[in-house]
Amino acid sequence: MSIQDISPAVSPIVEAIDVHKSFGSLDVLKGINLSVKKGEVVCLLGPSGSGKSTFLRCINHLERMTSGRILVDGRLIGYHERGGALHEMSGKELAAQRRDIGMVFQRFNLFAHQDVLTNISQPPILNRGKSHDEALARARELLKIVDLEGRGNAYPYQLSGGQQQRVAIARALAMNPKLMLFDEPTSALDPELVGEVLNVMRKLAADGMTMIVVTHELSFAREVADRIVFMDQGVVVEEGPAREVLDNPSRDRTQVFLKRMH
Repeated sequence: MSIQDISPAVSPIVEAIDVHKSFGSLDVLKGINLSVKKGEVVCLLGPSGSGKSTFLRCINHLERMTSGRILVDGRLIGYHERGGALHEMSGKELAAQRRDIGMVFQRFNLFAHQDVLTNISQPPILNRGKSHDEALARARELLKIVDLEGRGNAYPYQLSGGQQQRVAIARALAMNPKLMLFDEPTSALDPELVGEVLNVMRKLAADGMTMIVVTHELSFAREVADRIVFMDQGVVVEEGPAREVLDNPSRDRTQVFLKRMH
């Protein structure tokens, strides 16, 4: 097959190649290789300290890799490669790359002094050159998608944790990203609020959004993920179709982890 015969649809939207990350003498990532196709939902599972969140942060260069490469939509993230060596991008170039990568954190990171509509509409005005009216119209559409229609004038302190997290998702979506990263988006929520956030994520998955999700919500992973990647001690221990890994894990370490989670 020639290069011309390869459909863009089959090339990965995310490709991580031998990614290492160390903090001083602590090796957190020890050679991660992972490809994610467009429209795929991949859930990263593993115990605390396994490197899941660090890897996620490397994908949009919030953490600098020690070595390796990460490409999003065929473009090297965070670096230019010249003569076989990596040279870090300028802040402006990196900001342009991050426009295409939405990220939702454990904590909601909303601007407390701005109402909901402003929280959602400001990023595309500032970073994508959208007009005020266009950005506000899109923000209102997104509030419907995350089931918060009519709450645009509320301030973060007036919202529950689950509502704040849904605003954070809407804010990320306002940039029309190619990829959404979720770093344990329900871990800071009271149990009764988890479902409303997961419902929004289910909608996104059903609409074909490419998503990489660090989570401990096994039922969500079973229902929504195309693939499970189980990490431990900085390496990928096992990966495969979600139900296959969750119902019949092949590695002892995965089996032990999943038993503890039930």
